[in-house]
Amino acid sequence: MGYKGIEQETVISINKIYTIHYFEYMNDFSFEGESHDFWEFICVDKGEVGVTAGTEFYTLKKNEIMFHCPNEFHNVKAMGGIAPNLVVISFHCESKAMQFFLRKMLKIDELEHNLLANIIIEARQLFDCRLDDPYLQNMPLKESRPFGAEQLVRLHLEYFLIHLHRRYQSPPTLNKGLMKQVSFNFVKSKEDAEIFRRVADYMEENINRQICIEQICRDNLVGRAQLQRIFKEHCNLGIIEYFTTLKINASKELIRTRHMNFTQIAESLGYTSIHYFSKQFKKITGMTPTEYASSIKAITEGSFE
Repeated sequence: MGYKGIEQETVISINKIYTIHYFEYMNDFSFEGESHDFWEFICVDKGEVGVTAGTEFYTLKKNEIMFHCPNEFHNVKAMGGIAPNLVVISFHCESKAMQFFLRKMLKIDELEHNLLANIIIEARQLFDCRLDDPYLQNMPLKESRPFGAEQLVRLHLEYFLIHLHRRYQSPPTLNKGLMKQVSFNFVKSKEDAEIFRRVADYMEENINRQICIEQICRDNLVGRAQLQRIFKEHCNLGIIEYFTTLKINASKELIRTRHMNFTQIAESLGYTSIHYFSKQFKKITGMTPTEYASSIKAITEGSFE
């Protein structure tokens, strides 16, 4: 008997991607709005924003996502005094399944958050422009880009939409018989994920202090070698490198909120000198704190180049 291939159903197919942005806004940013003949969604990575969709107004908080259908007017503005971080992606899709997302405000899970992160990572290698200009309407491709980058962006985005659709429309049910098939590796992976989350939360809570690896291990009852392995596997960063990145991300938010000067920000995050803070900031972001503040100010004023 000859083999019979299975014709695979395509439930969501992205025909064209227009923009992929990751924005770090000032706490008073406001975008007057627009409408266009393709889909767009906005997802809050940090802080909160007010979003208008058609004639309705919504407040989006961390990990919440709002979809705008083709030709729907929409705008966005910062709220609550917190400088927000946003992911905004626009694309063309004629699949019937997209009707599920009409006027939907949903909350993404950890997998969906990671898929968005993968899209941003690939986009930085794919497009020959910055991803933080809200006025950019055309994103040129790099002449030299990684093999398959365009396809990976599309696949990640389709996976993201399918997973979100499935999770909200048909929540998965657990087959009790499958419980017996859980492998040791899965259990170990789950334990590692719990340790990572616990230690990451610990570092968030102690972001204004100076802490060493030994103290992190001691306070969280975990061995140094095990913790280093877990962080390398989960985020490809060392423990202190991860902690430093948390501090710098927090400092970026404080700069955009504009309630403190650089010296005060450095002190509030446990840095012993403004010089060392500036050195670490440039190492992580590629800019000095002053250059970063000027860049974000230019975006807010619409003079970004």
